Amino acid sequence: LASHVLLLPFVPDDVRRAFTARLLDPLRDYDRRHRAELIPTLEAFLDCDGSWTRCATRLHLHVNTLRYRVGRIEQLTGRDLSRLEDKLDFFLALRMS
Repeated sequence: LASHVLLLPFVPDDVRRAFTARLLDPLRDYDRRHRAELIPTLEAFLDCDGSWTRCATRLHLHVNTLRYRVGRIEQLTGRDLSRLEDKLDFFLALRMS
């Protein structure tokens, strides 16, 4: 059993909503406007432990396209996906949404 499965039920709903909205709403809005698939890209990037090659292969993208999308995610959220703390925040936000 993963630790986040044990801990997340104790996060109050309003905190959960605010946390996920702050991180994911800019990406959802961008995806709606541009059909950019940033949320699926983020999920795959985290699932591939930040491996550009594995993630690009999984998504059937050129690695430069993946780098562009990850850069857009970072730009829209002010986060840095090379930082463990930011990766963890995104991981938790995706699990809570």
